[in-house]
Formats: sequence, structure tokens, C-alpha cells
Amino acid sequence: MATTDLTGAQTRADNAVAAATAPLPPKAAEALGHALPHFPLVQAVAEYETAAVHAAQLAGLAESGRMTDLDARSLAEAEADMIAARTVLAEAGRLDLIGGA
Repeated sequence: MATTDLTGAQTRADNAVAAATAPLPPKAAEALGHALPHFPLVQAVAEYETAAVHAAQLAGLAESGRMTDLDARSLAEAEADMIAARTVLAEAGRLDLIGGA
């Protein structure tokens, strides 16, 4: 966070020199090592679910006949996000995470 001193020069509120951090304990490092490979799957599930909700909301808008060009573009992007996330999960053999076979 930057602040301004009385002469108008910006200074950093925190120290410019980062404090050294301790290494992770061995058990924490091991747990992190097991979790990191799963991150792309967790991210793909979150992206798929978010895009699916957004697409459903926009589909309802389309059915009502009140969809704008911007809404249509958002719907297309949500569907593209769903396809991309589904591809990641399919390649990993984990479509079960989004209710797929």
C-alpha cells in the first residue's frame, strides 16, 4: 500500500525489504506436494460450475426475449468456458466431478 509523505513523495507502508519466511514443516510440504497436482481439476470444476450457473441465467433471459448482444456474447463465453473445463476434466478421466459419465 502506497502512502504520501508530507513532501508529496510516495512511500511504501510496508518495508521494501521482504522478511525471510521459514520453510514449510516436512508434513506440510508433503501435503502440499499431494495437493498441487489436483489443482487444475479443482480449478476446472470451479470454472465449469460458475459458467454453468451463468449460462443458465442467460438462457432464461434468452427465453424471455430480452437478451441483448452483450448478453448473447456472455452466454457464448460461458458455454466456451464450460467446454474448456469439461475438456480438462475429460482428459483427466474425472467427468464424475461435474456429474458426467
